[in-house]
Amino acid sequence: MSFARLRALVVMGALFVCASIALTVTILRDGQDAQAATGCVDGAVPANMTLPDDNSAVKLNVFNATTSPGLAGQVASEFRSNRFTVVKEETAPPPALKSIAEIRYGPQAVGAAWIVRAYFLNKAKLTFDIDRTDDTVDVLIGTEFRELASFTSQRQALGQAGRPTLPKGTCDASA
Repeated sequence: MSFARLRALVVMGALFVCASIALTVTILRDGQDAQAATGCVDGAVPANMTLPDDNSAVKLNVFNATTSPGLAGQVASEFRSNRFTVVKEETAPPPALKSIAEIRYGPQAVGAAWIVRAYFLNKAKLTFDIDRTDDTVDVLIGTEFRELASFTSQRQALGQAGRPTLPKGTCDASA
């Protein structure tokens, strides 16, 4: 072995040892606290951003906000056939809702509301109430409603919508 090769091996070995020491020191002296990055800031309300695995975990109140009698019952029946838990079906007080639907929910039902919205192909208005404490989603059916999306269309709409967006004044409870 020539002197040049021996010198190159010694230099490479020394560089490897120095790099290993630097890496070890960096990892051991890491001052970042993983818990600090995941907690909620003061005043933020924890929101349940988890998308339910099963529709039966989603509790709905269905309201007919039109002048068409029986619409709440019809839509509630469609939701039940998609395995949702319908708690209540009623007629909403006037005036009539001049849109497809409005979805009202609180911090405990953010993920559930996201699933329900996909059944309206992401065209329903989302109304978040930070003071609401239950995990029920209110669905107000409007005058422009025609039908709920099929399972396949709902899944495509859910894929297009992506993950739920964090409402203002909240933090992700699962983080």
